[in-house]
Amino acid sequence: MTNKNILLGIAVVLIAGAIWYIESSKPPVVTGTPLATSATSTTTPVSVDRSATLKQKAATYQSAVELIPGGKFINSEPFKLKDLIGKKVILIDFWTYTCINCLRTLPYVEAWDSKYKDQGLVIIGVHSPEFDFEKDYNNVVDAVKRLGVKYPVMQDNDHATWDAYQNQYWPAEYLIDIDGYITDTHFGEGNYAETESKIQAALKERDRVLGLSDTVPTGTVNPSGVVTVSNTEVQSPETYFGATRNEYLGDGTQGTVGTQELSAPPTIRENSLYLDGSWNFQNEYAENTATGAKIIYKYNSKNVYFVGTASKPVKITILLDGKPIGADRGADVAADGTAIIQENRLYKLVESSNYGDHTLEIIVNNPGLQAYTFTFG
Repeated sequence: MTNKNILLGIAVVLIAGAIWYIESSKPPVVTGTPLATSATSTTTPVSVDRSATLKQKAATYQSAVELIPGGKFINSEPFKLKDLIGKKVILIDFWTYTCINCLRTLPYVEAWDSKYKDQGLVIIGVHSPEFDFEKDYNNVVDAVKRLGVKYPVMQDNDHATWDAYQNQYWPAEYLIDIDGYITDTHFGEGNYAETESKIQAALKERDRVLGLSDTVPTGTVNPSGVVTVSNTEVQSPETYFGATRNEYLGDGTQGTVGTQELSAPPTIRENSLYLDGSWNFQNEYAENTATGAKIIYKYNSKNVYFVGTASKPVKITILLDGKPIGADRGADVAADGTAIIQENRLYKLVESSNYGDHTLEIIVNNPGLQAYTFTFG
């Protein structure tokens, strides 16, 4: 081999090595769909070290507990909280459809759903029933439709989710942030502006974590049809008819299942339940077994609500302070002072403009009324 050929070979090797070095220094080529960078991305967190924040949350808040279905889902296919954590802010609302406190809170919950569902909020109505008929899927579906609930509702018929959260109240709100921590709770009615402020803060944090533009609406909702109640002026307790909890029964034998023949006394005490006629007491309700039975209750409040049902329509006549009810009649009472009870639900019997002492008398015109409870507002 000549010197010229040797030099040519060395040159080729050097050129090849230079080409290899340049190519190996280039970044790798990535194939497929690039990561979304627009404000529509909801699943890709920003690359920020949040270890300190998560450590503080773990020391401050409890983690959300997984849903434990006790029946079917309504308005949604079944899902788990773990499918939402890291993507959404969640508000769990424990409720049941005959609870007047829940019904008075519902306009706010529905308004939050409408205002924030496109901002990353998922509301879940956990329906934990008080009475057996509230476990019936069709009854819950009918109530959800009647009340205009659009967000997912899960039946909690065994109270398994209720117990997992150690909950004790209707309604109860549990706010779960994007990291899966319960950052706020509220029990009962009221403090709606405070709860909404916490929702807004959780949604803003979600935007930061996911790298989204802050488009969370400000201000507070002002739903229509809201009924406000002064708890200090409601002086009558929730009163049950069934044998399990009828401690306010003023005549007859409390806590006893079976039929009793009752006669209301001429003088009645405030906040005592009096029944007249033949009544069959079961654990959750009392049912009249003959025509002409009466219910008498002297209360101190503004509004009176009644939970009842019947296998066939039962007509009741309502007297207030000894006279046919007039302008104070509730939404479920006709102009002639009568109401028809059949659906398994809460009925609005008295809706007055002022708080005060009144005597309510209900004449049951035919047998078969199953009376569960009076509540007041």
